[in-house]
Amino acid sequence: MKLLVGLGNPGAKYAHNRHNIGFMALDRIASDHGFSGWRSKFQGQIAEGRFGSTKVTLLKPETFMNLSGQAVGEAMRYLKLSSEDVIIFHDEIDLAPGKVRLKTGGGHAGHNGLRSVHGHIGPDYDRVRLGVGHPGHKDAVPGYVLRDFPKADQNWLDDELRGISDGIADLVAGDGPKFLNAIALRVNPPRSSTSTPKAQVSEPAPATEADDDRSTLQKLVDRFR
Repeated sequence: MKLLVGLGNPGAKYAHNRHNIGFMALDRIASDHGFSGWRSKFQGQIAEGRFGSTKVTLLKPETFMNLSGQAVGEAMRYLKLSSEDVIIFHDEIDLAPGKVRLKTGGGHAGHNGLRSVHGHIGPDYDRVRLGVGHPGHKDAVPGYVLRDFPKADQNWLDDELRGISDGIADLVAGDGPKFLNAIALRVNPPRSSTSTPKAQVSEPAPATEADDDRSTLQKLVDRFR
């Protein structure tokens, strides 16, 4: 069994924030793969389903970002899972928008949601780091992540979420590279190789002796002009 957790803040006010990209990822997975409807449990909202023989619980904590670990810890204990069975989806300011990376263990890099999860289950869980970009100065980070994605980001964001849904069964099965490839195929699809080659402009062939229909006298006159 796997516990997939999206980090974010509850409520319509925060629904489209950069900080809520983890919630968005789980919503797309639940919608595309026929998971049960969302219901309240473990201080959050959960949905249940399967990928092959593996049962999967999706969890969106409603404790607000800074207390996310409370919900994750409660769910993990109730489901009798270890931290190795947990995959966290979260926003990552140190990655450019549209970039996705996988990581197991390590520090929380100042992310308050991860900090809380560390405090409740330790650091040995898998993370899906979803790049949202950096505002340029650390003091601007709180306001930046708590603002909605701009309209200009909607295309890559939709492609990324679709890619996550495409590859999620592979991630659950432990095939991280195949999962990342599914996202790449959505965000950066291969270019078509069937484009029409540019037409070649042919140079006129040089005139030959046989093409010259001038009279002998005309040729002589032209030579001394």
